[in-house]
Amino acid sequence: MAAESTAVSGSDSLVSFPSHPIGYVAILAALVTAVIHLVLGPRVMGFSQTLGILFILNGLGFLGGVVLFLSRYWRRELYLVAAGYALVTILAFFAFQGFGVDAFYNRGGLNQMAVTAKAIELVLAVCAGYLYTNTPP
Repeated sequence: MAAESTAVSGSDSLVSFPSHPIGYVAILAALVTAVIHLVLGPRVMGFSQTLGILFILNGLGFLGGVVLFLSRYWRRELYLVAAGYALVTILAFFAFQGFGVDAFYNRGGLNQMAVTAKAIELVLAVCAGYLYTNTPP
């Protein structure tokens, strides 16, 4: 489907846009989860400085991924890195919160931000996997 990850080919431009609509879904997913992590980072720092720093670094990692994806330096193999990064972030959540549905609860109520972030990260992983399989080598 997508011949390349970017619409601009053979150009000296540093910025390139996705040639497949799923690329835009991936960008939106990465931006939303980045914002969630960057907003929650300072809040989490109130009870765990290490976890707060990890939140901020994770948000910056997603932003960096978007910047790289929109550059001419993006390569097909990086879809696998993006999918892996999103999946590792999901696994890290469970490693810190515990494995199971209880991980999504905080003080007796459903933690909407956690549910949203993890669902969006799963969407990002699926989009990246799809783009990898539909981009010729």
